[in-house]
Amino acid sequence: MIENPFLPVSRADVERAASRIAGGVVRTPLVPSPTLSERAGQAVHLKLETRQPIGAFKLRGAINAILSLEDAARRRGLVTASTGNHGRAVAYAARELGVSATICMSSLVPANKVEAIRSLGADIRIVGVSQDDAQDEVERLVQTLRLTPIPPFDDVNVVAGQGTIGLELVEDLPDLATVLVPLSGGGLAGGIAVAVKALKPQARIIGISMERGAAMHAAIAAGKPVAVREEETLADSLGGGIGLSNRVTFALCRDLLDGIVLLTEDEIAAGIRHAAREEDEVVEGAGAVGIAAILADKVQLLGPTAVIVSGGNIDPEIHRNLIGRSTR
Repeated sequence: MIENPFLPVSRADVERAASRIAGGVVRTPLVPSPTLSERAGQAVHLKLETRQPIGAFKLRGAINAILSLEDAARRRGLVTASTGNHGRAVAYAARELGVSATICMSSLVPANKVEAIRSLGADIRIVGVSQDDAQDEVERLVQTLRLTPIPPFDDVNVVAGQGTIGLELVEDLPDLATVLVPLSGGGLAGGIAVAVKALKPQARIIGISMERGAAMHAAIAAGKPVAVREEETLADSLGGGIGLSNRVTFALCRDLLDGIVLLTEDEIAAGIRHAAREEDEVVEGAGAVGIAAILADKVQLLGPTAVIVSGGNIDPEIHRNLIGRSTR
């Protein structure tokens, strides 16, 4: 495949990221799902990013971005906005490297994710009711304290780090035909699409999001980044906007995704329940959306399929309540 030279992230960027983060992240397993394969009529495999030390894929992009910095920039201290998992990744990497981290989050971030970040020694700032509010605080801290920002998604090194998942998918499943990937700001979907499309041009990359506040879907429909009201959802990690001045992920998702599927809250809940009951996996809402899309018959799978199970950091009480609820 001849890569589009105008896209902001290349296969070479992803390959460099793979070398840089080797040893710092887990090469996660790709496991078959007999129940989903039977339902879909195609071989379905789950890419378990829940196996990362922080329980989510975000560690790949965070470590790549932080290791790409000059030492002086790291030593000034790191800062980021997060819906939970990226903040945990930055806090974890900062602790490993012996530098400070400040994580800005809105009041919509679940308490279990906030406490997990606090336990890693990061400074916590709860600001406003949206990811945009948290990002405003990041920009203030960059200006006033000269902290070094680690963007949650709209950054070449963050995207390249997430894209290493795509390299692993093609290596582990050479006849890969479809990837179902959670879609939020586009760092995960865009990075995987860059890697997979470079190696398997005919493979389809389908972004999966929720009906409540799907910012990238709204942006692609509008042909440009737009403001979207952030709402409470079981897929809380997929919340937040993509930034009106988006430089990286909008173009990647616009040009490389083969479709976007939106899910209801009941459908996401069904995905979480299936993961627990049939796959023996504890999965948060954002991580369950690929499973949910198959269960809801909202995707047509053409050949061997990889479902990105992006994270497992769900509030235990919410998980217990969902698993105890009978399926409709």
